[in-house]
Amino acid sequence: MIRITWTIAAMLLLISAVARADLDWDAALTGEHRAEQNKARDVYRHPKETLTFFGLDAGMTVMEVSPGGGWYTEILGPLMKGNGKLIAAHASPNGGNYARRSLGSFLKKLGESGDLFADVEVTALQAPGAITPAPAGSVDLALAFRNVHSWLRADQAEMMFSAIAETLKPGGVLGIVQHRGDEGLSLDEMKQSAYVTESKVIELAELAGLELDGRSEINANPKDTKDYPKGVWTLPPTLTEGDVDRARYISIGESDRMTLRFVKPAE
Repeated sequence: MIRITWTIAAMLLLISAVARADLDWDAALTGEHRAEQNKARDVYRHPKETLTFFGLDAGMTVMEVSPGGGWYTEILGPLMKGNGKLIAAHASPNGGNYARRSLGSFLKKLGESGDLFADVEVTALQAPGAITPAPAGSVDLALAFRNVHSWLRADQAEMMFSAIAETLKPGGVLGIVQHRGDEGLSLDEMKQSAYVTESKVIELAELAGLELDGRSEINANPKDTKDYPKGVWTLPPTLTEGDVDRARYISIGESDRMTLRFVKPAE
């Protein structure tokens, strides 16, 4: 009888684990909580393929770094609700006017979506002194989408990578998507154009003690010539040049992007 009881308990635990492992991608990607203009960008950003490549799974503690307006949070929030934990490491409320506006808009988005984002934990990681977005060794998967150029421009890139690495568990992963520049660009050219070389991103990650674990061409765009008057912002969705060559830039689409997966070595 004892053996049967334990067998049934084990089966129930297994069934529960399997049920939890089924992330509801359809609801996260097509739900009414997502703005239509955000859904339209999936063709350039490939969110399901990207997050799958990074190893997203139920039960994880996931940290999205510098989530901006929350494009990826709209997907990650529903995916992780009841399936783990999502931390949004945003700007500090004391990080200046731009940081406050960005954080305010993000919090407004979360607050207007009922209980959908109620479990998202918002912390800070973008201002001097605000470099502890999660307890050390607590994060399974950290994500940063098109942020490295901003960190370089603020002269905070090494600090950001170091702070992220500290939060990762041994064996934890950092997934990076970034506008990809041609090798040979100077640091100033990267800051001005927002196109960063893969070698620079790898260098920053390795300085923080992380190892390159994989790369993907999921977010590549061979039509991107990377020679525009106002850098990456010339392309959609920003279209900084307005009506000048607008059709051409729309036909190119969003930027060519690297997709890199780094791992924190097991201790």
